[in-house]
Amino acid sequence: MNPTNPYFDDVLSTHVLIREWLGGEATAAGHCTDLLARFSPAFTMISPGGEQLDAAGLATFFQAAGGSRPGLQMHIADLMLIQENAAGATVSYREFQSLPGGENTQRLSTVVYEKTPHGKLLWRHLHETWAVLAA
Repeated sequence: MNPTNPYFDDVLSTHVLIREWLGGEATAAGHCTDLLARFSPAFTMISPGGEQLDAAGLATFFQAAGGSRPGLQMHIADLMLIQENAAGATVSYREFQSLPGGENTQRLSTVVYEKTPHGKLLWRHLHETWAVLAA
């Protein structure tokens, strides 16, 4: 049995928080605060459509989007550790999203982690690209 990878665990648990928040399962403001605490103050992102976002933009998005996607389902697969060192790691994964009666989407994502001196893992950069769903 393979030992648990803390970066993979964080990708999975962060997506649970995202799904609960966007899907409306969790509505307390503290849930959004807990979610945002996983991201570095220096966070940057490139969305699947090419938009760029920083930590303030991410906070604005999540604060406004709570409950905006009722029934949202997310599945993470193909986690791969690209590199790891004392300062953090880079992980890639495949993310599937679906909404009841809505379109299914898939994206290929790469997250760059920074590790604080106390060992906390923070999302430093995220790059997402739309992927074609297999027929």
